[in-house]
Formats: sequence, structure tokens, C-alpha cells
Amino acid sequence: MSTASHPVTILGTGSSVPARVVTNEELSRTVDTSHEWIYSRTGITERRIAGTDESASEMGARAGRAAIEAAGLAPSEIDAVIACTMTPDMPFPSTACLIQQKLGLPTRTAFDLQAACSGFVYGLEVASALIQAGVHRHVLLVGTERISSIIDWTDRSTCVLFGDGAGAVVLGRGVAHDQGVIGVKTGADGSDAKLLFMPGGGSSVPASAESIAARQHFLRMNGREVFKHAVLVMEEIALDLLREHGVLRGEIDLVIPHQANFRIIDTLASRLEIPYSKFFVNLDRYGNTSAASIPLAIDEAVKAERLRPGQLVLLLAFGAGLTWGAALLRWPGNK
Repeated sequence: MSTASHPVTILGTGSSVPARVVTNEELSRTVDTSHEWIYSRTGITERRIAGTDESASEMGARAGRAAIEAAGLAPSEIDAVIACTMTPDMPFPSTACLIQQKLGLPTRTAFDLQAACSGFVYGLEVASALIQAGVHRHVLLVGTERISSIIDWTDRSTCVLFGDGAGAVVLGRGVAHDQGVIGVKTGADGSDAKLLFMPGGGSSVPASAESIAARQHFLRMNGREVFKHAVLVMEEIALDLLREHGVLRGEIDLVIPHQANFRIIDTLASRLEIPYSKFFVNLDRYGNTSAASIPLAIDEAVKAERLRPGQLVLLLAFGAGLTWGAALLRWPGNK
């Protein structure tokens, strides 16, 4: 294994979302809620819900294919697949292996990474390290989620928040150390794991008639406490990362946060003293897509020309675990 350090950059982006759009009005016909109640508390107006043929691996493969094409690479040039997901097609094999097969990629490294909504930032840290160390040249990093499969559609406190989708990037060697991925920081605290969790389905509470009757195979969340933790730790890790790399808040051109809740993003913008206008937000159309939210937003920002060569970009995430992360990137190209 080479010990040479290579700069790492994003070579291409892609995304995929289900065709079905579920609006707040549609949800209000089956759950005791309303568009006004949902929108005023979350900023969400609609979300995408996967059909029976739209698994996490299928959406991830579509996003991955688009990212590989955008990078101008052949499938044979992809050395590794990392799939970030908390809703894999099945416990094993990994969703990454299924994506690899669907895309016809070389039989090389493929594995899943589970850090819930922080998954993409965690994956960015791992993929960057693999490329910097010379282990791999091109890594396909996918965030893909079919969260509708673990939602209790009778619980209005959670079912209105989430949606399905996938986003992907191809990472590779850059040409300059001041371009691409400048730094990544991640953190975790398992002492608050039960603020956001799914009790059933694992080895602790395997599927049984009793666990199904107790509705233990659905996501559970203490929204108020998650909100408080999310704002505090994302602010802290963002400021730590900027200090570490000598970057002032005013130098940030664009912030792409985890798309969970408008109030979290608005509060975070205020605490970081970065104008809300510098935040890229698309949660109004997709809701919270967990590990898919940041790569999906990155791809949309590229297409909307909100991401331009030379810009300093800050990624921020928070999720179950509890986990959190931040990444600082110089978008490829010259101003």
C-alpha cells in the first residue's frame, strides 16, 4: 500500500428520487394533520415515496450511474463502492454489493456504512482517506434511503418528516491540495442513542409476532431533544473545522446542511452567523432523506449552478447514534 498523500476531489455527482410525490394535503387525508401544521413546523411541503420496485440499491444505482457519467469515467475505473444507508435492501449482503452488481462495476471493494443521517459525511471521511493513502483511485460514494419502509404512517410526529431518495458522488485524485476535500470531522455519542432509533429488527429484538404487534420495527424519535442536540453539535463541529483550517465564517460561499427541518437550519445559520441565503435548502420538496440528503442536495446545487468552481463549501450533518459531522471543500475548478 502506498503511503503517498493525494489531494481528493469530487469528480461527478448524481441523484435519483422516486416518481411518486406525496404532498402534505395527501397525508392529511390519512393522518390527523394539515399542510399548515407540517409546513409551519418543518418547512416541508412534499416528499418522494418509493414504489415496490424502488429499493435503496435501485435508487443508489441510478444515482451512482449518473455520478460516474458526470465524472467522465467508465464503470471499470471505479475501485470501490461505499453505500451510506440505514435502510438497506436487507441485513446482508450489503447494499453496496447490490449497487456494484447493478452497475456492472469491477469485483473490488464494496461495503455499507451506517451513521444514519450523518452517513454521507462519515463516508466522505473514509473515502478520502482511502484515496489519500493510495489504496484506491476512484471511489463511488452513495447515500441512499427508503425511509418509508420504516415509518409508522399512523404517527404524525414522524411520518410527515421523511422521504426516499439517493445521491452519489465519485471521488478521485485532485490536481492541487487547495482544491477538493480540505478537511472532514466526525463525532458520535451513543449515550443518547434512544433519542432516535428503531428498536426492532436487529439481534437485540429480532422479528417476532410480539415485536410486530408492539410496532417495534418503526423509527422512533424524541424530536424536541434531537433538535437541541443537532443545533449545538453542528455549530460546534463547524467552528472547530473552520478554526482547524484557518477559514473565517465570512469566507464560506455555500453551506449544504442535512435537510431535516427548516427550524434547525434557520437556527444554525443564526448561531454560525452565516447568512441563510448561503444555505442550500431543498427539504421543502424531499423532506428528510437521511444519508441521501446531502449528496442529493449537492447534485441539485450543481444543476442549479449554486455550486461553482473555486467556492468554499461547508457540509454539516447530524443523525441517529447520535452522530454528527462536518466537511470543508473547495469546489473543483478555478474561479
